[in-house]
Amino acid sequence: MKAVSFALALTTLSAATYAQRPQESPPDLTSKALITRASPASKTARAPGDAAALRKVADEYYAWRNENYPVRSSDAGLHTWDGRLTDFSDTKVAERVRYVKGLLEKVRAIKTEAWPKDDRIDWLLFRAQLERVEFGDRILKPERTNPQIYVAECSNGIFSLLKKEYDTPGNRALSATARLKQMPAMLKQGLGNLQAPVKLYAQLAIQSARSMDSLFTGSLMTLAADLPANERDELVEARDAALAALRSYAEELEKRIPKMADFAPMGEANYNHYLKHALLLPLDATQVEMIGRVELARYRALESMLPDPSMADPDPSRSKSIPPDQESFLQAYESRQDEMISFLRDQKLLTLPDYLGPFQIRQLPEAFKPTSPGGFMNPPGVYDQDPSGFFFIPTYNPESKNFYIRAAIEDPRPILGHEGIPGHFLQLSIANHVPNEIRRQNDDGVFIEGWALYGEEMLLRSGLYPENSAAHGQILRLSRYRSARIGVDVNLHTGRWTFEQAVQYFMEAGGLDREAAEGEAAGAASDPTQKIWYITGKWQIMNLLGKYRDKQGTNFRLGQFHDDLIKNGSLPISVVEWLLLDDPASLEQVLRSKP
Repeated sequence: MKAVSFALALTTLSAATYAQRPQESPPDLTSKALITRASPASKTARAPGDAAALRKVADEYYAWRNENYPVRSSDAGLHTWDGRLTDFSDTKVAERVRYVKGLLEKVRAIKTEAWPKDDRIDWLLFRAQLERVEFGDRILKPERTNPQIYVAECSNGIFSLLKKEYDTPGNRALSATARLKQMPAMLKQGLGNLQAPVKLYAQLAIQSARSMDSLFTGSLMTLAADLPANERDELVEARDAALAALRSYAEELEKRIPKMADFAPMGEANYNHYLKHALLLPLDATQVEMIGRVELARYRALESMLPDPSMADPDPSRSKSIPPDQESFLQAYESRQDEMISFLRDQKLLTLPDYLGPFQIRQLPEAFKPTSPGGFMNPPGVYDQDPSGFFFIPTYNPESKNFYIRAAIEDPRPILGHEGIPGHFLQLSIANHVPNEIRRQNDDGVFIEGWALYGEEMLLRSGLYPENSAAHGQILRLSRYRSARIGVDVNLHTGRWTFEQAVQYFMEAGGLDREAAEGEAAGAASDPTQKIWYITGKWQIMNLLGKYRDKQGTNFRLGQFHDDLIKNGSLPISVVEWLLLDDPASLEQVLRSKP
């Protein structure tokens, strides 16, 4: 996520912020004065523009990040550096680490006790954004341990140029050629950086590297139709060299695998640190795991209470119509959106903004299958001028045992609601329009996934899906295996479980087939804490809903709660509680522990 002159300018600006007072130690985070229910105007004079200076520093950080991570920028809809890949040289990696560490130390040290609530929230959010990056640099060290990041730079480097028609095909093809030419050297640098690679990550990287052909020789070449012969030849030559480099990268990783550690858990102390300081979550690993156990027991029992418990296991043979081919499958999937949107409007369950773009269903590229067996959602980027979004679903096969394919054939609405409207596409589209830049840039996964999962059950309980229907069964099974995800994530990354134990747990407790279970476990291993986001976020939202209703009394309306909940962007729910209820108790709990 993550230019020397620019970093120097930022350091100068930060120093100016402190020039009007002596060197200060970090604030006492154990003091309840850090956050109060109402922030009174301070009688003590403070340097004017402190909060404005913080926002200026944040803006400069985002500009630095965007330039230093050009593929990430392309994916977010900013196309200034489309011809570049990230520089993974030792010098640049070390420079980025120093920059974020230094900036975080300065942000941590800011005294904010007298700031108004909104300013202090922005400070907390920006600090948490930096905590996430610094934690990755200090603990996870992906450049040294995770071969996937170099393969992902290649796949995303091309994919981010293809997914939207933001420029002419010819110009995007030229950017692709420039990136392709850099891939062999980048992959070679990656092999040099990988001083402590993890076997599981290497195996996933090998799978992805060997699945790149369809993206490079198929999808990419749609940009080349009208290229002059010399530019097309240059593209093909660069493409073939990049594919050869990816194959060589995979072969070299295979040779090294016998000497690699199977997996490298971060440990419980680090896990808890991340929960508190990066996610602003008022829970530790043990508490999060307990939420998973409670919800798992609940949804397994609810499955058993169905008049026909087999309805929780998707079965295409129960479907009235089985699509004959991939194109029909995509169209059938997409066509169910209108009825869901009509239901939301008729029941006044939320407001759909006028700027909302189209949401489309597309086929999942092969290169992304190893860690995304169920597909993934691609929302409009934070810088995107195009408001459309996509959900990439696995290749259609009516005989497939894949849970997601079976579910989509029988009734795609539960997954569609999660990924589209009212789920990710709607919520992230609204987040992109938040005027406060720090909040617009915030992408708290617990909130994002919690909202989408909450929406699944909200639609069920609001009457969209009939009792004992396929959709009803899916909602229960989807919540069941999201609950199982928590046990896998916590136990893998605290070091209690092996990868195979995680797979078996997904199959037994989550009710998944082995293919889906292996993909889920791989995703959990590759992205620490990501699998806790769903149930944990939903649990927090349900708690907030009850408190919100109590506060509103006879004025309570569910649709207004939904509008109020998602209008502030993708913020930690501990922050949302302070905004909606004027209750900072959850944040106080988070911030009692020092970084």
